[in-house]
Amino acid sequence: MNKNILDDATQKYIDANLNADVNKIVLAKSSFEKVSSVELAQQISAKKKVQKKLPTWYNTPKIYYPAPLSIEQTSSEVTAKYKSKLAKGNILIDITGGFGVDVYYFAQEIKKVTHVEYNKDLSQIAEYNASILNVKNISFYAGDGIEYLKTTSKSFDTIYVDPARRADSGKVFMLKDCTPDVVSNLDLLLSKSSRIIIKTAPLLDISAGLSELRNVSEIHIVSVKNECKELLWVIDSNTSEEIKLQAVTINDTEKTFSFLQHESNISATFIESVSPLDYLYEPDAALLKSGAFN
Repeated sequence: MNKNILDDATQKYIDANLNADVNKIVLAKSSFEKVSSVELAQQISAKKKVQKKLPTWYNTPKIYYPAPLSIEQTSSEVTAKYKSKLAKGNILIDITGGFGVDVYYFAQEIKKVTHVEYNKDLSQIAEYNASILNVKNISFYAGDGIEYLKTTSKSFDTIYVDPARRADSGKVFMLKDCTPDVVSNLDLLLSKSSRIIIKTAPLLDISAGLSELRNVSEIHIVSVKNECKELLWVIDSNTSEEIKLQAVTINDTEKTFSFLQHESNISATFIESVSPLDYLYEPDAALLKSGAFN
């Protein structure tokens, strides 16, 4: 983290060049002795990416942005705000903290939040931004989240994990192939908390996820403007009820369609006497992903 980027003159330059060609900025000589052209281009590119995705960050002066990949992988504000309502208790740990968007919203609901991030630079950036955003109930630790859980004597009311879906061979989609491997470490997670929230990519097949996990009590399928964004798997150590699926559509308003797992197998009944009308109505992406219309 190059703190010289936060100087007033550098920040003014970044804001003035949000619509500039970053490729030209990379090739040109930097106007600042202690900030390279590549760093300037990275800050400009990242800030442009968050304008709609993270408006709170975009509209807050002197936010420090990480590499573009971290911005791509982070939750949007609307989905982070939704998942914050799923946390329970007073103490939460995010063992894959990243840029810190999720913990920012968890901190609005939970008294004590811990952000663990393997990338030391990203951990430092998230901690700095939290101070700029005036959030004071988050503690930060740079290191491996699974190793942190293995060595700490603490327990938590909720553990949140967003496994990385990239490997040396490219993107992966099975949970066991992600980092950290929540499948192999599920016993550890449940020994530290009775409630686990796992975020996965929407491409993960629900039946495949259920075959890898246990103690799943809820699956939240979240879409924003008819684009399926994420699956949220809620694991409760004491669950004995049937799995509830919740298709959540976030547009100008938020709507939820809930049903139990066995209800997805109920066949639809068609009324033969109804003639075709003028329109074909397609369910929202979250509803389609949930399997409610199979």
